[in-house]
Amino acid sequence: MKLNLNIWRQKSSKDKGHFEKYTANDVTEEMSFLEMLDVVNEDLILSGKEPVAFDHDCREGICGSCSMVINGDPHGPEKSTTCQLHMRSFKDGETLYIEPWRAKAFPVVRDLIVDRSAFDRIITAGGYISVSTGNAQDANATPIPKMDADEAFMSAACIGCGACVASCKNASASLFVAAKTSHLGILPQGSVEQKGRVKKMVAQMDAEGFGACTNTGSCSAACPKGISLDNIARLNRDLLKSNF
Repeated sequence: MKLNLNIWRQKSSKDKGHFEKYTANDVTEEMSFLEMLDVVNEDLILSGKEPVAFDHDCREGICGSCSMVINGDPHGPEKSTTCQLHMRSFKDGETLYIEPWRAKAFPVVRDLIVDRSAFDRIITAGGYISVSTGNAQDANATPIPKMDADEAFMSAACIGCGACVASCKNASASLFVAAKTSHLGILPQGSVEQKGRVKKMVAQMDAEGFGACTNTGSCSAACPKGISLDNIARLNRDLLKSNF
């Protein structure tokens, strides 16, 4: 398989980026998207050229660091992380445009790598619970309804990759923040601090420069973990309650 690639190249957040054309030869259907980029980089290095910088870690769909927009879709055409996207999803001779997340709060570090530490600062603002130290409490000491446990678990599936921000026309981080406040606030261990948590995390989200949510649903559609828009409704309700 041969692919025509238009890859975003940018030395730093202060430089003006641009697309550069590359050709990916001998691509097999079994390759992951990142493996295909590995092959492209090997050819660039052998030619004495600068390889394309892109982020990755586990390559198992867990960490979400493999963030890039492929033909306008965060993580590509399949609802998965980029590392789990395989080249059988593309056709021989296809032209692909590969670029980084586009958001004010995610400045470009280099090429396809963006700085997502804004998410870390939002978590630091309130994404935790305060508990007494000591021996671990028995798992059955606090009965939790299965419906609540399931809701919390589904919200906790968020890996913080930023696809929701990249897909939103406003570059909103509401789905990310809503998932993080929901998975803590639904459970009794985290519900005690929920009012303060929501206010702090939303305030930090706004301070980071993320846009407002207009409920278009593109965030949930692009999320590789399928985080529901119900979380945003819960976030708005909790934020309203926090003022009383």
